[in-house]
Amino acid sequence: MKRTLLSIIITCQLFSCCNQESRLYLDELDLSAMSAGWGEVTACRSVEGNPLTVAGQVYERGVGTHAASTMLLDLKGRAVTFHSFVGIDDESGEKASVEFFVLADGWILWHSGLMHYGDPTRQVKLDVSDVKKLGLYVSDGGDGIGWDHADWLNTQITYNKSAPVPVMPVAAEPYILTPASPEKPRINGPDVYGARHGNPFLYKVPVTGKRPLTCVAENLPDGLNIDQETGIISGSCGSKGDYAVRIRAMNALGSDEKTLLIRIGDTICLTPPMGWNSWNCWGLSVDQQKVQAAVDAMVSSGLADHGWSFINIDDGWEADSRLSSGELPANDKFPDMKALGDHAHRQGLKLGIYSSPGTHTCGGFLGSWEHEEQDTRTWADWGIDYLKYDWCSYERIARDHSLTELQKPYLNMQSALMKIPRDIVFSLCQYGMGEVWQWGATFGGNLWRTTGDIVDTWNSMAGIGFSQDKCAPFTGPGHWNDPDMLVVGKVGWGPSLHPSRLTPDEQYTHISLWCLLSAPLLIGCDLSSLDDFTQNLLTNDEVIAINQDPLGKPAVKVKETSTGQVWAKPLKDGSMAVGLFSTGDRSPAGMFDWEGEARSDTVSVTWEEMGITGARSVRDLWRQKDVGTYNRELKFPVNHHGVMLVRLIETTR
Repeated sequence: MKRTLLSIIITCQLFSCCNQESRLYLDELDLSAMSAGWGEVTACRSVEGNPLTVAGQVYERGVGTHAASTMLLDLKGRAVTFHSFVGIDDESGEKASVEFFVLADGWILWHSGLMHYGDPTRQVKLDVSDVKKLGLYVSDGGDGIGWDHADWLNTQITYNKSAPVPVMPVAAEPYILTPASPEKPRINGPDVYGARHGNPFLYKVPVTGKRPLTCVAENLPDGLNIDQETGIISGSCGSKGDYAVRIRAMNALGSDEKTLLIRIGDTICLTPPMGWNSWNCWGLSVDQQKVQAAVDAMVSSGLADHGWSFINIDDGWEADSRLSSGELPANDKFPDMKALGDHAHRQGLKLGIYSSPGTHTCGGFLGSWEHEEQDTRTWADWGIDYLKYDWCSYERIARDHSLTELQKPYLNMQSALMKIPRDIVFSLCQYGMGEVWQWGATFGGNLWRTTGDIVDTWNSMAGIGFSQDKCAPFTGPGHWNDPDMLVVGKVGWGPSLHPSRLTPDEQYTHISLWCLLSAPLLIGCDLSSLDDFTQNLLTNDEVIAINQDPLGKPAVKVKETSTGQVWAKPLKDGSMAVGLFSTGDRSPAGMFDWEGEARSDTVSVTWEEMGITGARSVRDLWRQKDVGTYNRELKFPVNHHGVMLVRLIETTR
């Protein structure tokens, strides 16, 4: 009897021990499984690395992220409860708004409702027994992701036996679509190029093919000459007019010819600028060596043979103080700016610079406030060809937020630029304030930022790119809407770089969409470490031709469904470029890959929706091959967050 009783007691104790609940905090898990629309997800810190603080209350435990954010947890049916507080971190701006969701196996278990900056935390406590997969999602509240710093606070899960584990995103393998360039010569680049009369002229003919190559040009205007070995056209033309220049490129395997319209007049930047900017890779750690390496890599990689020409230095070049003359020299990281400009020009490339209309730049360096004319003279001496003029500290100088105050500093700089004998592309960087696309051209802008800064996430890139149709009527030759730089390749905004967080499909979408939008194409990665996939993305001449089309008309959205969008762009030759994009299911459940399988969507558009009629020959631009003749509709399966980019050409059938 005693033995039986003892056995029962031991058995009960063992059963109780085996079923004892354990507790796990969210910040103890591998947070690389949590996506964020901006910044880096951080344990026990905000997305900017500060203490987790909501409505003035500091929390020791939790996870700081940024909308739109997702994390999928495999509970294995062993979890018991989920408990958390949620809120918008105090480091965010007053415009921040988010919604928190907890989903179970594709169904919404809990929804916070819309939350705003300053709201107290909201608590969620759920029974998650028998749940296999749990999704944590933070939406942007329907107004974009700007400043949406969101916190999961004191988040914990109780469970039996098996601890929850994060479901890691499956890393998609890069895949190359663009065929290699032929060894016979092929002249690439735009069909038109503009310069002001009397100013230095520089244009490198973009041509691929086996070296050595020879380039000749017929009907060049007086004052211009071509270096037949390098294909660089230089000099100065004093007579306004349109010059149809016949260019011929030859090598041992054959030749190619093309007519380039050189327009000497008052307008430059007749097609969107293409080049590189230092910010998205090097941030404030930029120096002369890194920029010179970018110049050399632009040539050695072959990018220059496809029309990429600008090498732009962003913030971080300026000295700490001006000279007694008032001139602003470069700091010790840039020992010889003129030599850097000369080096770029010898390669047929152009050099860009950065400044601010305020007293200081975004990085805290000296701006051009009250030194506009002096600075433009300095830049002209250095051989600068492009200016990015960033709003930043002018906020503290402006008397108010009126349209007049928004325009004033850019009018001042335009006046200064027009007094120097040099063509300098003028980039207005003020993040779309005052609907700058409506007046930027009037104030001298060749391009103007329409949005805040881009980062290498789907929500940032897609949120920016797919919102540009409102600006479309105001873009065209000489003046372009700028949805910010390209985030492909290795980026990092400082000395440490990482591969873009965009999937391969999302990177194809990024380049396709920016080309359709007639957007400036400014590469943001380290050109010295281009991988084959990134190189392939940036050297498809049929895709680039959509961006550089001389008509200069941007695409507009012609169709949107719950899972896709279609954008169409008219081209000068009467054809049409069309992008069919899988934007994915944007419902809370659609944010997650519950099954762990590759996803795709069918995207379609009819002739009626695009406003066209008749038979059209359809060419796949990424694969550079014809796919058939269509009469009424396009319909393709498209990879998740991917694109089918085609050109429709009228045909008689």
